[in-house]
Amino acid sequence: MKNSKFIIDKLGKLFEQGIISSKDLTSELLNILKSKRDEIVFKMKLTSKDEFDVLSKRVENLENKIKKLETKKKNTKRVKKS
Repeated sequence: MKNSKFIIDKLGKLFEQGIISSKDLTSELLNILKSKRDEIVFKMKLTSKDEFDVLSKRVENLENKIKKLETKKKNTKRVKKS
Protein backbone atom coordinates (compact mmCIF):
# COMPACT_ATOMS: atom_id res chain seq x y z
CA MET A 1 0.00 0.00 0.00
CA LYS A 2 2.84 2.33 0.90
CA ASN A 3 4.64 1.66 -2.39
CA SER A 4 1.51 2.20 -4.49
CA LYS A 5 0.89 5.50 -2.72
CA PHE A 6 4.49 6.52 -3.50
CA ILE A 7 4.05 5.75 -7.20
CA ILE A 8 0.68 7.53 -7.34
CA ASP A 9 2.20 10.60 -5.67
CA LYS A 10 5.06 10.62 -8.16
CA LEU A 11 2.64 10.30 -11.10
CA GLY A 12 0.55 13.14 -9.70
CA LYS A 13 3.62 15.36 -9.49
CA LEU A 14 4.51 14.51 -13.08
CA PHE A 15 1.07 15.53 -14.32
CA GLU A 16 1.27 18.74 -12.30
CA GLN A 17 4.58 19.58 -13.96
CA GLY A 18 2.96 19.21 -17.35
CA ILE A 19 4.67 16.14 -18.72
CA ILE A 20 2.32 15.26 -21.55
CA SER A 21 4.07 12.99 -24.03
CA SER A 22 4.14 9.26 -23.43
CA LYS A 23 7.90 9.06 -24.00
CA ASP A 24 8.52 11.59 -21.26
CA LEU A 25 6.15 9.77 -18.97
CA THR A 26 7.71 6.35 -19.57
CA SER A 27 11.25 7.65 -19.18
CA GLU A 28 10.30 9.40 -15.96
CA LEU A 29 8.59 6.25 -14.66
CA LEU A 30 11.68 4.20 -15.47
CA ASN A 31 13.86 6.71 -13.65
CA ILE A 32 11.61 6.56 -10.58
CA LEU A 33 11.61 2.76 -10.57
CA LYS A 34 15.37 2.57 -11.06
CA SER A 35 15.98 4.95 -8.19
CA LYS A 36 13.64 2.91 -5.97
CA ARG A 37 15.48 -0.28 -6.98
CA ASP A 38 18.83 1.34 -6.19
CA GLU A 39 17.53 2.56 -2.85
CA ILE A 40 16.28 -0.91 -1.87
CA VAL A 41 19.54 -2.60 -2.84
CA PHE A 42 21.53 0.00 -0.95
CA LYS A 43 19.36 -0.42 2.17
CA MET A 44 19.90 -4.17 2.07
CA LYS A 45 23.64 -3.48 2.26
CA LEU A 46 24.43 -6.13 -0.30
CA THR A 47 27.38 -4.11 -1.52
CA SER A 48 29.28 -1.03 -0.51
CA LYS A 49 28.41 2.26 -2.14
CA ASP A 50 31.52 2.20 -4.34
CA GLU A 51 30.85 -1.36 -5.50
CA PHE A 52 27.24 -0.49 -6.14
CA ASP A 53 28.18 2.48 -8.31
CA VAL A 54 30.60 0.37 -10.34
CA LEU A 55 28.10 -2.47 -10.76
CA SER A 56 25.24 -0.15 -11.71
CA LYS A 57 27.48 1.50 -14.33
CA ARG A 58 28.34 -1.93 -15.75
CA VAL A 59 24.67 -2.89 -15.91
CA GLU A 60 23.86 0.38 -17.64
CA ASN A 61 26.59 -0.24 -20.22
CA LEU A 62 25.30 -3.76 -20.84
CA GLU A 63 21.74 -2.48 -21.28
CA ASN A 64 22.98 0.03 -23.84
CA LYS A 65 24.85 -2.70 -25.74
CA ILE A 66 21.73 -4.88 -25.77
CA LYS A 67 19.66 -2.01 -27.16
CA LYS A 68 22.23 -1.38 -29.88
CA LEU A 69 22.29 -5.06 -30.83
CA GLU A 70 18.48 -5.22 -30.92
CA THR A 71 18.27 -2.21 -33.22
CA LYS A 72 21.04 -3.62 -35.38
CA LYS A 73 19.20 -6.94 -35.60
CA LYS A 74 15.98 -5.18 -36.64
CA ASN A 75 17.80 -3.27 -39.38
CA THR A 76 19.48 -6.30 -40.95
CA LYS A 77 17.52 -8.30 -43.51
CA ARG A 78 17.81 -12.02 -44.07
CA VAL A 79 18.35 -13.41 -47.54
CA LYS A 80 16.13 -16.28 -48.62
CA LYS A 81 17.71 -19.35 -50.10
CA SER A 82 16.07 -20.63 -53.25
